[in-house]
Amino acid sequence: MSKTLILCDCSGSQSIDSTALSDATGAPVSKLHSNLCTTQIEQAAAAISGGDAIICCAQERRFFEALADEIDAPAPPVLDLRDRAGWSSDPASKLPKMAALVAEASLSAPTEKVVDIRSEGLCLVIGSESVAIPAAEALKDHLGVTVLLTDGADLPVTRAYDAIRGRLKTAKGALGQFSVQIDALEKLEPGGRGAPRLTAPRDGGSSECDIILDLTGDVALFPAPEKREGYLCADPAHAPSVAEAVMKASHLVGTFEKPLYIKSEPALCAHSRASQSGCSRCLNACPTGAIQPNGDHVVIDPMICAGCGACSSLCPSGAISYDAPPVDLTIRRAQTLARAYLEAGGETPRLLVVNDHGSEMIRLSARFGRGLPADVIPLEIPALAAFGHAEMLTASAAGFADVTLLMAPGVDADIIAHEASLARAMGAKVTLLDTSDPDVMSDALYDSQAPASIAAPIRPVGSRRQVTRQAAIALNPDAENLPLPDGAPYGATVVDTDACTLCLSCVSLCPSGALGDNPDLPQLRFQEDACLQCGICVSTCPENAITLTPQMNLTPAALDQQVLHEEEPFACIECGALFGVKSTIEKISEKLAGKHAMFANSEAAKMIQMCDNCRVNAQYHAKNNPFEGGERPRPRTTEDYLSKRRDH
Repeated sequence: MSKTLILCDCSGSQSIDSTALSDATGAPVSKLHSNLCTTQIEQAAAAISGGDAIICCAQERRFFEALADEIDAPAPPVLDLRDRAGWSSDPASKLPKMAALVAEASLSAPTEKVVDIRSEGLCLVIGSESVAIPAAEALKDHLGVTVLLTDGADLPVTRAYDAIRGRLKTAKGALGQFSVQIDALEKLEPGGRGAPRLTAPRDGGSSECDIILDLTGDVALFPAPEKREGYLCADPAHAPSVAEAVMKASHLVGTFEKPLYIKSEPALCAHSRASQSGCSRCLNACPTGAIQPNGDHVVIDPMICAGCGACSSLCPSGAISYDAPPVDLTIRRAQTLARAYLEAGGETPRLLVVNDHGSEMIRLSARFGRGLPADVIPLEIPALAAFGHAEMLTASAAGFADVTLLMAPGVDADIIAHEASLARAMGAKVTLLDTSDPDVMSDALYDSQAPASIAAPIRPVGSRRQVTRQAAIALNPDAENLPLPDGAPYGATVVDTDACTLCLSCVSLCPSGALGDNPDLPQLRFQEDACLQCGICVSTCPENAITLTPQMNLTPAALDQQVLHEEEPFACIECGALFGVKSTIEKISEKLAGKHAMFANSEAAKMIQMCDNCRVNAQYHAKNNPFEGGERPRPRTTEDYLSKRRDH
């Protein structure tokens, strides 16, 4: 049964046509309330107690959750109709947008995958005496503290925390599982009267801790330090920053849930084959260093991964995909928004993709400014970089006239710009809006004119590569081939037939099977739709005969194997079996026959023109062949020994 929409016009500050909304969505709706969070609490409690209500107010989420807990009912889902649709200066009807938001809220989502991280509160404070010791004094009652003094100062004589001197050499890990190595390590000798004695300096000291508080002011110990959980660094000369870091450290004790952002399929990875380098897109993009090479594949450390999503957008094979939420859910959300908006009578909708920072800007604009235009539908996702070219294209193919990504502090702007350029090359209308001013955001959306949307929207399903191709075909119905920017994961493999010897080294190492052979004929075949443009074939080819051309072939030919190069096979001069390539055998004969010691005479030279079986047979029966040994000595017997004794 559909959940009932519990409507509230927020003290009459927005207009909601409950009857029209019910007709447009097919969902049952309540009467229109005005003060659910104040004077109409009893009505809110009655709706929540039934367990089948959606509260259409996100601002008071915590209030309604507390109310549900008080009456021993499950926390109700909430839907923000007011800030995203109701509060808007646009005189156009908000009904299509509200219908779209209701339809999206009805989608079921899988439970987020998490792993528990345990922090016992073991904290390593690094810095000079003037800043590290006060920090340790502030934390000693909350954490198990060890102070590493880096300026050679005298160690304090205290049992409230441990103090050492030395130089931090390496640090690895994340919250709850850091491991460090310290050189020139000196510790206090326990006991004794007078000045404290120190152990002799030694290198290679190792230890583990849960938290690292870096107050050195030097280069951070980790890439993208703000994304490394459990690592806190602050400028020692800026007291407020140090105080904030100390406060955060004091709270990092207990069990925490770490989301598993990424799902990986190593078998699909095209990082390398047989030591030949291939795709390294995810390695180059990962800001935290969570992705590392591991032979022919890459591995992801989930404890270090910060969930930026760039690897998912860039991965050409689907070996890495975002999983919090899954890629297919994000695509379905966008498709559902477009479908419901159009079915409710709306035209040329525009999609505004935001993260939590962008959602706050929408709330500020709605309360204090113009709000969003009626045709702009917001879609909040946890990681903007995870909304790559495949998602942009499927949103455009679903009916959105424009896809706008609202940039935010800390996002991977270069990755998003790259994905946007790739989507534009395949027909999507993509805008990147970079502002942190809610009024500027609203003005830009009101001032821009929505382009024409696709005439016949589609909702493709499948992998990211599959939906990209289907969307590109729908957005470019009259095109056959689209040139793409350098680095695109789609394209053709071009072979110089004059240089290619059909050695098929490229076939044996192609990770996606885009390159293939013909077991019956000397042929190099290619299926363009499967090509990842990883470059392994280019680095493998001994003749440098292969180049890559980024493009999107929209014709059915891209789904079939095409012959890139073929030659006439050579028939064995003994049995007639086809083997090798005629031009290659002739070149070898020309270079070796009569010119190499192994093929000095005509009989030996003929073996170049034989198949494997006939060559072995001919060599075995040839005179002075390497398989032939001398006469085997007769085994010695007892009689031989006895006769030798008799002779003596």
